Amino acid sequence: MAGGSNVTVLDLERESLRAVNRRLQTVGAGAGPFRVSNPRGAHALACGLTAGIEVEIEGHTGYYCAGMNEAARVTVKGNAGVGVAENMMSGEVWVTGDASQSAAATAHGGLLVVEGNTAARCGISLKGGDIVVKGNVGHMSMFLAQAGNLVVLGDAGESLGDSIYEARIYVRGKVASLGADCIEKDMGEAHRADLAALLERAGCVDADVGAFRRYGSARALYHFKSENLDSY
Repeated sequence: MAGGSNVTVLDLERESLRAVNRRLQTVGAGAGPFRVSNPRGAHALACGLTAGIEVEIEGHTGYYCAGMNEAARVTVKGNAGVGVAENMMSGEVWVTGDASQSAAATAHGGLLVVEGNTAARCGISLKGGDIVVKGNVGHMSMFLAQAGNLVVLGDAGESLGDSIYEARIYVRGKVASLGADCIEKDMGEAHRADLAALLERAGCVDADVGAFRRYGSARALYHFKSENLDSY
């Protein structure tokens, strides 16, 4: 974030969460940048932002930070609780620490970058956003993901991509196990180009694209078949 006197500081020790959110939700594009101090694990902080503003949160946040984000760039200088960037439409959300369960759940667009690890169900029901996790992801990540990308520079937990649709998963480390209907797929030139672009956006300029493997849907469970009953 740009420094200097142009930074507007919003202190949650002096202002209510509602007042801070209202301020961030009602400013126009180009306002700020804003710095939120003393978040102290506040839930639903910086949600529903529609303007192209820059917000830096100095500390850990609770549930649903930066949910429903549209156009803003929100940086959490710490850890984030359950559902960070949930239902994000566009913009960027960065977490410098770890993120809890269901990071970027149902996101339709935008980019979430987690510099640490994420817990279970990262990218659950993803509908078009992009997620880059520089550490590990927990079990059942990308469960029911329909579109978009998850890039994992570390390891992935059990049941990765369970019941996945047309989303793509790229993992550099180990995968504990794959979920129902998720398989390893070939890495074509288009996939390598997409992955390289995502890594560049996330600041992972030294990551070797060739070290990643791609996973996606086997498309065997799109339509109900009695012989696949045990897989549902």
